[in-house]
Amino acid sequence: MRKIHWIILLSTLGFLILIGSLYLYNLYNVPVLSKEDIQKLSEEAKEQRENITKQTVFEPFEFKKPSKNKNVYFGDLHVHSSLSFDSYIFGNRYGLEETYNFAKGEPMQNMFGETMQISRPLDFAAVTDHAETFGLQESCADPEITDESRLTCERLESPSYRFFIGLRDTSVARPPVSIMSEAIGDKEKEKRFVRSTWDKIIKAADLHYEPGKFTTFVAYEYSPTLPDGGYNHRNVIFKNNTVPEKAYSLFDAHTAIDLWKKLIENCNHPCEFMTIPHNGNRSWGYAFANHTIDNDKYTIDDWKLRNDNEPLVEIFQDKGSSECSTFFGSTDEECDIEQFYPKCKKENDTLCIQETSMARDGLKIGLTLEDEIGFNPLDFGMIGSSDSHNSNPGDTEEWDYRGRTSFVGPSKVRVKDGLLLTQLVNNPGGLAAIWAEENNRDTLFEAMQKKEVYATSGTRIKLRFFLNFNGTEELLNSLDPIAESYKNGHPMGSTVMNGSMQQPKFYITAERDTLSAPLDKIQIIKGWSENGKINEVVYDVICSDDREINNRNNKCKETKASVNFENCSFDENFGSDRLEVIWTDTEYTPDQNTFYYARAIENPTCRWSTYDSIRIDEKPAKNYPKITREMAWSSPIWIKNK
Repeated sequence: MRKIHWIILLSTLGFLILIGSLYLYNLYNVPVLSKEDIQKLSEEAKEQRENITKQTVFEPFEFKKPSKNKNVYFGDLHVHSSLSFDSYIFGNRYGLEETYNFAKGEPMQNMFGETMQISRPLDFAAVTDHAETFGLQESCADPEITDESRLTCERLESPSYRFFIGLRDTSVARPPVSIMSEAIGDKEKEKRFVRSTWDKIIKAADLHYEPGKFTTFVAYEYSPTLPDGGYNHRNVIFKNNTVPEKAYSLFDAHTAIDLWKKLIENCNHPCEFMTIPHNGNRSWGYAFANHTIDNDKYTIDDWKLRNDNEPLVEIFQDKGSSECSTFFGSTDEECDIEQFYPKCKKENDTLCIQETSMARDGLKIGLTLEDEIGFNPLDFGMIGSSDSHNSNPGDTEEWDYRGRTSFVGPSKVRVKDGLLLTQLVNNPGGLAAIWAEENNRDTLFEAMQKKEVYATSGTRIKLRFFLNFNGTEELLNSLDPIAESYKNGHPMGSTVMNGSMQQPKFYITAERDTLSAPLDKIQIIKGWSENGKINEVVYDVICSDDREINNRNNKCKETKASVNFENCSFDENFGSDRLEVIWTDTEYTPDQNTFYYARAIENPTCRWSTYDSIRIDEKPAKNYPKITREMAWSSPIWIKNK
């Protein structure tokens, strides 16, 4: 009997080993899409009913003359070319040249033959490829490559999420494991390959820089990965082409603090940089926590480093919105835009939202820290970007969404739920908007440092936001209210000292994107500290169509604007092309440290998944919204009591 038991045990163990081996083989070797699959899906893409939905309207480049009142420039500070290993694995073969040309308005096709093209050229862009695998493609071209490395290179050629997950998770370990070092096995070769990629990035940015017309920034992404696909990534943006000799990756700097120190040490004047974190919604709470991913608590010096080098936060991109959530005291229903994660049940939970995940909570934490350490290290401005891995910066219109990677498509694939890493939780991403006198590296970078920037969810709403304590009433009758606001007031991104009893007055304007829906309303979000408690409130300050604001809840009556789900046309009979308002905070008291930011909201339009469903004559997926509400978020204005 004992012998039989051993036979059964060994047979079972052997079976499990076989199954495990087959699983691992499948995980790392079998592409998610074969060449036959790609060919079949390409044929299906040709049958999509592209013309039944919104027609493409292409507008030529508009040169903006330098202006003391400042122009708004729209761009994308977070996009990946084929130099990013995950982008390459997903099937993107477009390099830096094609990526920049796309930003200027040139079309391109994805893996399945779907055409991508932005309606209007961008004013600026930064290609932010992952530094952690710089040199990998160069190593694959090395004639002396090892057999083990050759196998890795072969896997790179097949579009596979499975292989991506395997590579991604190598950086979760502490200390992280570099696949580059293991693949190349020669430190000197590795340095040369890494440097070669960095040189390409610098050269391409300089080649495509056209001051006054199109601005490029030398940039890269620093990408420490968290368990369960979490992110604590930052884009590193340089003012010009005076940059360090290498792009410091996770393997050079294990935490953001290490990164800032490395960059400061090796990026002396005139070299200037900033870091921009993103995806607080998938940071598992690390975005605005008081400790690093190694659980080392921030010191005052660490907070100063962050405050000096991280003036902006990316609050909207293709993996969702990181503005706010309704889980931690907010009753703001607009927080639900592109939100699919639940509230965390306990500290250190993953795949959920922690109280230190979202930007609005980060702003409130900044007020708390100011009370504790004497300054606010989280007084950041806000931008959006795409994080596209398709080499298509600025391609953020819902109707033109073709998946966040080349690998996912066409429509028939994108709208299916239950796929590995389903695409239905993604969106086309957002844009960064900068108010500046003219379009060049120096001026745009300095505007970002001053935080006179704002985020959009993808459309080109023009948003202005000023603070003043007096003289605001005359602005609506002024011949040049913007000039008056710059002369006597403070634009978005400002910190203002106040010790008087005067109530703050705000001048806000928003103009619609002419290629999107009319505006519904403008809101102001206020956060303040009082007796050690942090509070927030959302005010609707102006409504389209002369709708009244309910004094009990500070909200406009619901808009009557609607969407036609047969072709995604939207209602032009409701909403405004332009909204302008002066709003006074009658609840303000001078003993408060306070922040305010404005949010402009469009009438409803079709979400990308609805457009895709119409193209293939299917009903939209359940449990996902059919519409979206495009928005713009200003950077805050802070008022400090003296």
